Amino acid sequence: MFSIGELSKRTKVKVPTIRYYEEMGLLAEAERTSGNQRRYDKAGLERLSFIRHARDLGFSIEAISSLIELQEHPDQSCEAATEIATSQLVDVREKIKRLKLLEKELSRITKGCDGHGISEDCYVLASLADHDFCSRDH
Repeated sequence: MFSIGELSKRTKVKVPTIRYYEEMGLLAEAERTSGNQRRYDKAGLERLSFIRHARDLGFSIEAISSLIELQEHPDQSCEAATEIATSQLVDVREKIKRLKLLEKELSRITKGCDGHGISEDCYVLASLADHDFCSRDH
C-alpha cells in the first residue's frame, strides 16, 4: 500500500492532481487508514501511471476517461482506442503546424531588430503593437 505522498513520488504527479483525478473518477477512491490517510494499492499506482503517461501525450481528461473505460473491458475491440489516439495525433500535428508558423514569425521580427537601438525604434515592439507588421495572421 502506498501513501498519497509515495504515489506522488513514484509517478511524479502532484498530490493535488492525484486528488483531482479521484474527484473526476479517473482514479478509484483510495482506501483510508484509521487516521483517514489515503492508501493506494498496486492497481492505483498502475492507473495513475497510465493517466500520467496519457496526460504527457496530451490526451484530455475526457479522452483518458474513455481509454480507461476501454481498458476496464479487455474483451472489447481496440478500434475506439485507436480512434482516440488518432484524433490526438491529428491535434498534435495541427499544434505543431501552428507552432512552426509562430516560430517563423518570431524569427522574422527578431531579425528586424539588432537590439542596439532605442525602444522607440524597436522593430520587435512595433511588430507587437501593430499586427500589420506581421507577415501573416497567426
